[in-house]
Amino acid sequence: MPQPKFIYFDLGNVLLYFDHQRAARQLGALCGWSPEQVYEFVFRTDLNRRCDGGLVDAAQFCRAFRDQTGCLTDDAAVVHAASDIFRVNVPMKAVLGQLKAAGYKLGLLSNTCDMHFDFFADGRFSLIPEAFDVVILSYELKVQKPDAAIYAEATRRAGVEPHEIFFTDDIRANIEGAKQFGWDAALFTGAATLAQDLRNRGVRFNY
Repeated sequence: MPQPKFIYFDLGNVLLYFDHQRAARQLGALCGWSPEQVYEFVFRTDLNRRCDGGLVDAAQFCRAFRDQTGCLTDDAAVVHAASDIFRVNVPMKAVLGQLKAAGYKLGLLSNTCDMHFDFFADGRFSLIPEAFDVVILSYELKVQKPDAAIYAEATRRAGVEPHEIFFTDDIRANIEGAKQFGWDAALFTGAATLAQDLRNRGVRFNY
């Protein structure tokens, strides 16, 4: 396998773990709904996907939430309750830092929404997003993995050929989409396995 010239990472459950159940509990506490009711409204309708697709922004999400639940809480509280759901995958912080130190070009390729990106990119998680040379966000492009269009734009911004890109994601459909576009890709199962996947491709870094 050729050595990649550019390495893309998924975010959720690769660099940062997330917990939709926590979001449901926190949002429910604002409006008196049970976590199950909130989860049904946010995650079992198409609302969450529309947020990630850039069709519903943070203000529109808050308005929809208040209209549905009767909640009188302001936008800031709703956004924080919906967004304070992330924690660092600590071994991956080391992988990312060492790859950056070794001089590799890195990118972030994430299906996410504006309120989540604003939350985890405000300095509370080191190396995100400053470690990345390219940041590709579904809500900005209004297209999500595994649509070929998002890989096309990510390739253009990386400035290399598709076969010169390595990508890791925890969702198999996104890996298959990347491979169909011509990328080299491996399903993420843990930092140690990813490090070995990279070393197998000639990537040399201190991990």
